[in-house]
Amino acid sequence: MSKISKKVCMLGPFAVGKTSLVRRFVESIFSDKYHTTIGVKISKRVVNLHDMEILNMIWDVEGTDDFTSLKPSHLRGAAGILLVVDGTRPKSVEGAKELKLMIDEHLGKVPLLLLVNKCDLRDEWKIQGGQFDNFIDDDNVIHTSAKTGENVESAFTRLNLKMMDAKAQEE
Repeated sequence: MSKISKKVCMLGPFAVGKTSLVRRFVESIFSDKYHTTIGVKISKRVVNLHDMEILNMIWDVEGTDDFTSLKPSHLRGAAGILLVVDGTRPKSVEGAKELKLMIDEHLGKVPLLLLVNKCDLRDEWKIQGGQFDNFIDDDNVIHTSAKTGENVESAFTRLNLKMMDAKAQEE
């Protein structure tokens, strides 16, 4: 079985659930306690796809807000991006749009999925259809819940498939 490593950046506005999604994927746990990420926390997990072991080096980057912005150096070498928004906070979509512009500027065309997190709170969602138009294709949007685990594994699997497709196109 072939082995490769891929850097995955988990990006998004402040308090959308990035760290919780990483912990659900890497450790299969969820905690209601909120922990602010300062700088970057790197986690690892191997994903097996098509006779390939892909070591995901997941960079959980601190959230952006009015006082904190993404450092372009955090993006360097990223093979894939998971951009996270909070379904209960429409303002998080605006923050994600700004991040997407920065990603496009510094990385160009890199595999990217938009995770609309907290689908366990769907009754409280304030994000409406069409908010992602001209921003990201609908087929690159996944509704996730770090709390229940819904679509977390499949989001990472899908990103890994997209990264492998991108790698194959480069060769």
